[in-house]
Amino acid sequence: MSTDSGADTKPNGAMVYVVDDDDSMRDALSMLLRSVGLSAMTFASAHEFLAYDMPDVPSCLILDVRLKGQSGLAVQEQIAASQLGLPIVFMTAHGDIAMTVKAMKAGARDFLAKPFRDQDMLDAVAQALESDAQRRTASRSVADLRRSYETLTPREREVMAFVVSGLMNKQIAAEMNLSEITVKIHRGQAMKKMAARSLADLVLKAEALGVKMPQGASTPPRA
Repeated sequence: MSTDSGADTKPNGAMVYVVDDDDSMRDALSMLLRSVGLSAMTFASAHEFLAYDMPDVPSCLILDVRLKGQSGLAVQEQIAASQLGLPIVFMTAHGDIAMTVKAMKAGARDFLAKPFRDQDMLDAVAQALESDAQRRTASRSVADLRRSYETLTPREREVMAFVVSGLMNKQIAAEMNLSEITVKIHRGQAMKKMAARSLADLVLKAEALGVKMPQGASTPPRA
């Protein structure tokens, strides 16, 4: 394994990983990435890469399809199984249509045949990094929502579930055997804690969290 000492290694900077058992290819890609200000780490084997503890920054992987001891497609399967969500740009000197289709169906961002144009690789990496940055932003957003949701009391969560399912306060009161005033108070607290600007906003947040109507509750009437 090696790192580019001249690359930008700021804690929040993007990171590109390269896995290829060809020393010259690793060096060439490392220099190319460094030339546009990207940090890069290179690995001679999939085993070395998979054992590496990656920092929590936007990242992508440039992966050779044919590696000694293990194929790049097998590595892709392991990454998918680990739920890392790491975008992969495949490269190969021996690719064929079936291999490309399999890799793309499994979620590869791109598939470049060697020799490839430097700009094609840089474009593929830029798109992969942007994709990972967006994924991380969305993931943090859901994590923040989950933390807010955890501050709700059990009763506030129940009221919220009824609200986003389309029930009116009077209907919720009947379902929960509460007064309508009490339901309004719980509803207001749930809206406040979830920082929901409107009912529509609360519904969107509930959908992101997978909040569903409590079991056994009455289905709201159709408009």
